Amino acid sequence: MHGNPGHILTVAEIDREIADRAREIETIAATLVELDKHPGLVLLRRFPPTGATEQRWAPARTALELMWEDFGRLGTVLDRAKAARARRRLDALDREEITRLLRGQPIEVARHTIPMSQRSLSGPREQVELIGIVEMLDRMRSAFPVVVQVLDAVEAVNHRVMSDIAPLQAELDRLGTSIPELRALSEDMDTLAVQVATDPLALGPDALDHRLSELARRMREAASVLSELRAMSTDWDGAVDRVRARVEALHKTYERADHARVEVERTILAAPLPRHPDDSAVYGAELTALEANSPDPTALWELRQRLGHALDAASHNEHLAQGLLDRRLELEGRFSAYRAKAARLGVSEDHDVLAASRIAAGLLSRRPCDLAAVTRAITDYRQLIAQKSGRRS
Repeated sequence: MHGNPGHILTVAEIDREIADRAREIETIAATLVELDKHPGLVLLRRFPPTGATEQRWAPARTALELMWEDFGRLGTVLDRAKAARARRRLDALDREEITRLLRGQPIEVARHTIPMSQRSLSGPREQVELIGIVEMLDRMRSAFPVVVQVLDAVEAVNHRVMSDIAPLQAELDRLGTSIPELRALSEDMDTLAVQVATDPLALGPDALDHRLSELARRMREAASVLSELRAMSTDWDGAVDRVRARVEALHKTYERADHARVEVERTILAAPLPRHPDDSAVYGAELTALEANSPDPTALWELRQRLGHALDAASHNEHLAQGLLDRRLELEGRFSAYRAKAARLGVSEDHDVLAASRIAAGLLSRRPCDLAAVTRAITDYRQLIAQKSGRRS
């Protein structure tokens, strides 16, 4: 008999072992039923996994299938042992048969053809793989945590996303999708939900935190937009006046930016500065058309957003040009301060100091003025004053 152990069990040992194995199999059955209802497994069955999740689930799925196969084999072996034990009187051959069932390897699970190069002349052509209760239980105990680890990971990601998205979805249902921000938010939430369903393990903790926090932030911003739209609807005339004030502010900013740019081109050596034509009149005409029709807070809000972007760009150009003009004034101030310092220290008439002063003054008076050259000349002048006066600064 295949796999028959040396010790033949007594009747008492047989009864005790059958009872022990029956209780063990009953416990395993309850665990497997519970495992079959695991939320992670339910999700994987409902949405076939892809990507990283499929890669991790594939070996775990194989392990789960083998667990169920071994569970079925366990029941078969135990049923055969119980049937054999049901005989009224057990002789030595009966006990040997039951012992083989309980402690041997009575189940054939596979046959493998042995390559001819590995056989002996009179040896077997096939290798038979046998297994018994002990080996099956060991395999099931090893497979169980492998399966549960993947299922728990899937459930954890799904629970985290669903619990965070649920209040956002409720708020979205309440607010509707009347503005582009909310429509885009709805689409992105759907995209995340699909990814969580099909490939949850591709979402690392940090990436997941970022995605969820971004969705929450966008929801807050969208809710704020809707609040503004309601305020615009309530005070339509005031809202129009405030947007018109932005149109005027844009026009004035373009004027200042253009004036500063022309002044830079006239007085400072610099790369060409950005220039944008004054399109405030276009925005003004659009506002007038809006005002002439029925109140449309969404259109007014979108116009205000575009005005804001245009105003930011115009302000940037103004600050860029004005910064160069301010830098030239700052260099003039520093030079005047160093000249006063040289006089106070009694080195202003020194030949070298006087020459450095003339160089800096000449560079400052040039049109256009090279600010980098002026900066170097003033630095040389300051250092020369310190050298001639014996001071560090």
